[in-house]
Amino acid sequence: MNDLNDMLYFAEVVERGGFAAAGRALGIPKSRLSRRVSELEARLGVRLLQRTTRKLSLTEVGEAYLRHCQVMRDAAQAAADAVAQVQAEPRGTIRVSCPVTLAQTVLGELMPAYLRRYPLVRVDMQVTNRAVNLVEESIDVALRVRASLDDSGSMVVKRLDMSRQVLVASPDLLRRQGTPSRLQDLEKLDSLAMSAVDGRSSLLLIGPQGQEYTLQHQPRYVADDLLTLKFAVLAGTGMGWLPDYMCHDECNEGRLVHLMPDWSPPQGVVHAVFPSRRGLSPAVRSFLDFLAETMPGRSLVA
Repeated sequence: MNDLNDMLYFAEVVERGGFAAAGRALGIPKSRLSRRVSELEARLGVRLLQRTTRKLSLTEVGEAYLRHCQVMRDAAQAAADAVAQVQAEPRGTIRVSCPVTLAQTVLGELMPAYLRRYPLVRVDMQVTNRAVNLVEESIDVALRVRASLDDSGSMVVKRLDMSRQVLVASPDLLRRQGTPSRLQDLEKLDSLAMSAVDGRSSLLLIGPQGQEYTLQHQPRYVADDLLTLKFAVLAGTGMGWLPDYMCHDECNEGRLVHLMPDWSPPQGVVHAVFPSRRGLSPAVRSFLDFLAETMPGRSLVA
């Protein structure tokens, strides 16, 4: 059987682009690393790498072999992580990024429970709608709400929940302007929006059978902050679209009315992104597991 360390060395050389960089990362002299990979090729009886003075490139069989090396390495790391998770109590600082609205309405309520459960963990949270660069800014976990996960790049994605926007209005507004019974009636109500172009705003709505309807309206009040708009909706200034997790209690208590419940904009995915599953600290893993346990279902309007 081949030396599993040589498989690890080979993967590191390829992923880091050369023997020198891999040697620095592994703490092994470049010459020794080159010799070990050459011995691996000799034992296998194939050439895995094409070497030139400027760069390394994989042969066809080298590409296939690399995939198996990566699977072996990740499995070994996962086994070590599983043992570490059992042996080590979560401790240390977790750096987290979270969108403003999600922090104010969901995570703000959950975090005290997490910190009580893991008393040795500290959390440094950036509450921002900016798309942070996790690697450059040393962020362990970024929470996001997106319609698609396609823009997550090389990050690992953990889905946590689904979020949808709901159209809500105060009973006072409906008494003054009437309760709409069809989509076209919505244009008769004063409205709010996060943005408008030349005083007009539009929103794509999806029906129960996948039908599409684009609502055109002229908002009376435009603000690019959802909490600000929520205050205005509660005050009867106009109808507005809010994330379901942001108005759950108000709808249950009758302070807001959910209009056109069969129609809504495309759903968003509440998810966490992090650089790699390899080497996750017990603290970060406990945070991700806690969110997966407590967050699902909190985004549903009754």
